[in-house]
Amino acid sequence: MELIEKYFGAELTPEQRERFARLYDLYAEWNAKINVVSRKDFESLYLKHVLHSLAIACVCRFDAGARICDVGTGGGFPAVPLAILFPEARFTAVDSIGKKITVVRGVVSALGLQNLEAVNGRVEALEGRFDYVVSRAVTDMAELMGWVWNKIERGQRGTLPNGLLVLKGGELAEELARAGRRFTVYDIARFFDEPFFETKKIVYLAK
Repeated sequence: MELIEKYFGAELTPEQRERFARLYDLYAEWNAKINVVSRKDFESLYLKHVLHSLAIACVCRFDAGARICDVGTGGGFPAVPLAILFPEARFTAVDSIGKKITVVRGVVSALGLQNLEAVNGRVEALEGRFDYVVSRAVTDMAELMGWVWNKIERGQRGTLPNGLLVLKGGELAEELARAGRRFTVYDIARFFDEPFFETKKIVYLAK
C-alpha cells in the first residue's frame, strides 16, 4: 500500500485509499480458493499487479463517463485498480475463463465498485463500443488488434485520443512491426523508480 501512497497518495480520497488498502486481504482470500495471482508473486501484489496496472494512469487520465474495456482481465488487472482510481469512468473487465471472472466479481462486490462490470466471454462477442481498450500482456499485439480494433470509437474521452493502451514487457520491436502500425511506447521506468519496471512498457495506439 505504501507504493500506492508514494505515487498516487496526493489525489486519493479516503474511500479510494480504503479500497486500495483492502485489495491485499481480498485477493489473499480469493487466491486461496482460485489461484489468479502466482503464489510466488503474491507478496508483491501492490508492486507487480496494482501499481503496474496504475501505470496506465500516468499516460492517460480517463474522463468521467469514458468507457474502458479490459481484455483478458485475469484476476482484474488492470481493470480493478483503474476503476478505483477513476470512479467516474465505466469499466468492463472481460475474460473467457469463468473462475477468473468469479474472483473479479467477488472483489468488485466486496469493494462496492459500481463502475466495473465483469463479463465471462470473449471480447469479440461483446456488445457495444468503447473509448479505450486496456490489456496486460494477453497476446501478440496484431492478434489483440484483430479482436478489438472495431470496438473502439473515435474521439477523445481522456488526456489521449481514444485507442488501445497495453501493458507489455521486454523487447517489442518485432512484435510491433508485425502489427504494422505506428505505436507510441512509454517506458514505465519514467514514472516509477522500482527496479521491477525497468523492462516494462505501455504501448499506445490512437484510433
